[in-house]
Amino acid sequence: MKVLYYDCFAGISGDMNLGALLDLGVDRKYLLKELGKLSIGSYKIKIYQDKRGGITGTKFDVLIPASKKTSSPLGRQNRSYRDIAKLIRQSQLSAYVKKTSLNIFTRLAEAEGKIHGCKTENVHFHEVGAIDSIVDVVGAAVCLDYLKVDKIIASPVELGSGIIHCNHGTLPVPAPATAEILKGIPVKTGLVPFEATTPTGAAILAATASAFTDNIDFTPLKIGYGLGSREPSVPNVLRVFLGEKNAAISSDTQISDAVVIECNIDDMIPECYDNLMELLFAAGAHDVFFTPIVMKKSRPAATVSVLCDVSQQPVMEDILWRHSSTFGLRSYKVTKSMLQRKIIQVKTRYGTVRVKCGYLNGRLIKSKPEYEDCKKLAEANGVALRDIYESVHAKMRTET
Repeated sequence: MKVLYYDCFAGISGDMNLGALLDLGVDRKYLLKELGKLSIGSYKIKIYQDKRGGITGTKFDVLIPASKKTSSPLGRQNRSYRDIAKLIRQSQLSAYVKKTSLNIFTRLAEAEGKIHGCKTENVHFHEVGAIDSIVDVVGAAVCLDYLKVDKIIASPVELGSGIIHCNHGTLPVPAPATAEILKGIPVKTGLVPFEATTPTGAAILAATASAFTDNIDFTPLKIGYGLGSREPSVPNVLRVFLGEKNAAISSDTQISDAVVIECNIDDMIPECYDNLMELLFAAGAHDVFFTPIVMKKSRPAATVSVLCDVSQQPVMEDILWRHSSTFGLRSYKVTKSMLQRKIIQVKTRYGTVRVKCGYLNGRLIKSKPEYEDCKKLAEANGVALRDIYESVHAKMRTET
C-alpha cells in the first residue's frame, strides 16, 4: 500500500503543498501540461530550489501580470464557487482531478457560506478565487493523481498565531474559514508568530486525508520539502513522506467508525437528486444512494442515505438541509468493515488500466477495473467498453 504522509509541523499552504509534492518527485512538465487545461487567464509559474532554516526544498510561485491584479483591494481577482465549479467541469482534466478539485473547493465554499450566512453556490471567493489559489487547488489534485497513492494521512496541523490582513479586515489567526474547515481535525497553535495554515492548505488536507495522527506505521521511501515565503526561527517548510505499508493482512479487514444520515423525500423534482448526490460526493461522502419507498397515501418517494466519517456529519447535514426538500434528518453510527485493498496497474493490448484489488487472508479474492480508465481506452481504440474489461480480466487471470 502506497502512503502519503503530511508532516504539518509548520503548517500548510497551497504553494507549500505543490512545492513539497514536486520535491517528492512529481514531474513538473506533467503538472504544467495539466494546469494548461484550465482557462483562467494569463500567469506564469516559477519553480526553483531554495532554503529555509538550512533545509533545501522546492519553492512554487504563481506570477500574475500587474494588469490582472485589479479586482479587489488586495489586488486579487474574485470568483464565485459557481464560476470555479463551471471552470473545472468544462476543462479537459481527468475525472479524478475534477472530483478532487471540486471536493477541495466545496470545503472552502461550505466554510465561507456558513461564516457569511449564504448558500454554498452563491459564495463569492476573495483570496481563494484568485488565479494562484485555483492553480494551488487544481495543481494539488493533479499531483495526487500523478502519485496514485492508496492512502493519505497527516499530522496535527500547526495554525500559527498573531493577526492576518484580508478582504474582511484584520483578524486573529486562524482565519475564520481555516477554523471552520479544520473542525474535527487535531490542530496546534503558537509555534510561529504568523498564519501557518491557510484556508486553501486546510481544505486540501480536509478533503484528501483519511486520518490525522503523529503515529506513522509505514516505511518511508521518499521525502519532499515545500518552502513557504517566510524566514522564522522554525523552518517555514511542509514536509511530506511517500511510503510503503505492508498490505498483507492479519486481521483481513479494516474497521472504522462511520455515520449514516438519512431522510425520506416525496416532493423533490428528479433533477435535484443528481445535483444532491454530486454535492455530497464532492464534500467527501463515502457513499450516497437512493432507495425507492412508498409513503403515506401511497405516495412514491425515496430514502436518501449518506455514509460518511463522523467528523463530516455537520458538512453532510448542511448540504441536505440546503439542497433537498427534506424537513427532517435522522442519523446513526455504524461500524464500517473494508477489505484491505490495493490499486495496481494492468497493461493490456489497449493500454494501461488501474485495477482495485481486494484481499482476504492475504489472498486476492476480487478485482475491479477503474471505469474511467476503461472508458478512455475504449474511446481511444474504437472498441466496446466490455472489450476493455474482458482484456483486463484475461490479463489478471494469467498473472495471478
